[in-house]
Amino acid sequence: MNLEKIMNDLEKKHPGEKEYLQAVREVLESIEEVYNENPQFESANIIDRLVEPDRILTFKVCWVDDNGKVQVNLGYRIQFNNAIGPYKGGLRFHPSVNLSILKFLGFEQIFKNSLTTLPMGGAKGGSDFDPKGKSNAEIMRFCQSFMLELWKIIGPETDVPAGDIGVGGREIGFLYGMYRKLARENTGVLTGKGLNWGGSLVRPEATGFGAVYFAKEMLATKGETFKGKTVAISGFGNVAWGAVSKATELGAKVVTISGPDGYIYDPDGISGEKIDYMLELRSSNQDIVKPYSYEFPNAQFHQGKRPWEVKCDIALPCATQNELGKEDAATLIKNGVFCVAEGANMPSTPEAVELFIENKVLFAPGKAVNAGGVATSGLEMSQNAMKISWAKKEVDERLHHIMCSIHEACVKYGKDKDGYVNYVKGANVAGFLKVANAMLDQGVI
Repeated sequence: MNLEKIMNDLEKKHPGEKEYLQAVREVLESIEEVYNENPQFESANIIDRLVEPDRILTFKVCWVDDNGKVQVNLGYRIQFNNAIGPYKGGLRFHPSVNLSILKFLGFEQIFKNSLTTLPMGGAKGGSDFDPKGKSNAEIMRFCQSFMLELWKIIGPETDVPAGDIGVGGREIGFLYGMYRKLARENTGVLTGKGLNWGGSLVRPEATGFGAVYFAKEMLATKGETFKGKTVAISGFGNVAWGAVSKATELGAKVVTISGPDGYIYDPDGISGEKIDYMLELRSSNQDIVKPYSYEFPNAQFHQGKRPWEVKCDIALPCATQNELGKEDAATLIKNGVFCVAEGANMPSTPEAVELFIENKVLFAPGKAVNAGGVATSGLEMSQNAMKISWAKKEVDERLHHIMCSIHEACVKYGKDKDGYVNYVKGANVAGFLKVANAMLDQGVI
């Protein structure tokens, strides 16, 4: 593999798509050794076939706001690779959505889904529509218009979208209702559905729960646990909420959450009613955490800052891509952090990741750590296919087992000679081998 030639060619074809190019480089650097040891991958040109999506659908979404004015947004669905199962990946509604971000997320999803051991390919989609400040009626009209285009290329055995940033239970409901009307059938074509109509227990908490389960396994390699540890978490959505809940349950003290406006430091720990208040913050449809400091006066709000300056034992970035830079990593290391597990998708910059690994910090990437969300979506698909519903305990146990299996795969392929586990390498190699071998088995298509 000539890594620099591949990257140069990709940059010429896709100029300015920095997030996508960053994600591709990270994976190719990790798999270079195993790729070169298996000449069959080169002869089948697996890399060129893997880094380009199978197809990209781009469409306009026209809808009418409450004032009767016609609005126009862009919609996307990127079907990246379905060698091991139907395309699977979330929909993101946020003003920052563009082709580069969705391609990065879709590419990451290939390996994340492969790691779950469930038969799911990689995809992603969304729109630059901003749900914030919109009425329920406006969101419904947008979702219905969006689905008018999307429904043509999705299906329970073809492509199964889910939620992501800006797409929660409300949006999934509106999207599913329109799909059902157009397709004239009830199927498991979307995950994250309501419990009354095919959803799975534990799904809202799954990504955060799974992140903590994975971090628990990381800590166990050093004979450590969450009990008595101080944890810094970014974000305050479903992922952060699930992570705060499970880390607290395991005996840790979570002291931070964050939003685009800044971060909250709560020296008393975020537990009990404070965790419930996180849900109130999210349901207010305002992307801010400052009101937490009004509700709980001992908490301090730090405007425009990130929580990585707070002294902690464990850091769980659960907000968004590239939120933790090299300086943040240096501060965390200086303050004694010994475990960093990415609850979000690619929240650490390449420079930050390099610094963590150089300093032998336990560090694991989002494609492994946050795979619990899509894993539980896969469990929802299984329940839909069998027309049954599992109890909360069963779903949680299956999720826990999957996260332990992902950790085992990462250790298998990422353990260095000195005993340090390079989870980035382990996750990428384990995810890649399954997909690459499936592509070989199925020929050039």
